[in-house]
Amino acid sequence: MNRPLRALAALLLLPCFAAAQSYPDKPIRVIYPYAAAGTGDIAMRLLLPALEKRFGQRILIEAKPGAGGNIGAQQVAAAAPDGYTLLLAATNNQTINQYLFTNMPFDPLKVFVPITMLVEVPSVFYVNPAVPAKSIKEFVAWAKQNPGKVNYASPAVGTTPHLNVELLAQTAGIELVHVAYKGLPAAMAATVAGDVQLYLAGLGPGKPQLAAGKLRAIAVGSAKRLPPLPEVPTLEESGYKGMRASNWFGLAAPAGTGAAIVKRWADEIRMALAAPEVSKRLAELGLVPGGNTPEEFARQVDEEAKLWERVIRTAGIKPQ
Repeated sequence: MNRPLRALAALLLLPCFAAAQSYPDKPIRVIYPYAAAGTGDIAMRLLLPALEKRFGQRILIEAKPGAGGNIGAQQVAAAAPDGYTLLLAATNNQTINQYLFTNMPFDPLKVFVPITMLVEVPSVFYVNPAVPAKSIKEFVAWAKQNPGKVNYASPAVGTTPHLNVELLAQTAGIELVHVAYKGLPAAMAATVAGDVQLYLAGLGPGKPQLAAGKLRAIAVGSAKRLPPLPEVPTLEESGYKGMRASNWFGLAAPAGTGAAIVKRWADEIRMALAAPEVSKRLAELGLVPGGNTPEEFARQVDEEAKLWERVIRTAGIKPQ
């Protein structure tokens, strides 16, 4: 490149550099595409004091539920890529919904820039105490002896509890019957009542039932055992190498958002997650802190999208 062209290129980059240097100069909106007070909302609010101090601006979390998270996500996809409207996305928004909903108005793999995973919500494999299995291996053996007779719950078709059990069934070669309920409380209640034998959920929703002996935990879907459940092994410890079962919440920005803004958010989230009081509270809630780089998060999103597309097609789950 000759000297005049280099000078021109430098001049064209100046507005972008100036924008990144002055960012942010007004409040930032974070759209949470589910009902308020959900896990992602709670986790983000734990970080707000540190983030607002670091950014020097208010950060407003707005709940925009509907259509499996698509309504709120579409609003962010259509926003200006200036770092002032972000998405607090879940696994479904980024890696699953495009294979479940017909006539999706956007492709999440194209219209968003992944920033960082905020928290992972490892699944606990809950069974009704009447189930003759104290481990995931025993559960799989029992299911093989009763093909098509063992039921499992989910809060809705295509949710991570549904797909994670489908993944287990496909991996282990067992035939289970899926029963979709309207939300987590109904699915949990059905498991406690014995209407279904298995349900996957985070630690928080099942803690009271575990303490009361109304449910039994036979595995966790995290990479390591959860501190509140030290006696419950992971899937990998149980013989399913490399297998995880979880949901996650992470930040994403509209495509075209500047790399400097994306990196800054990832860095600030990582620092906020490292605070001892935050780490302690997340552990109590059964949540695993994230904080990966934008590049790592983008690879994770891409790999999971391919996995869930395969699971959905193999299981014959129909788009909604």
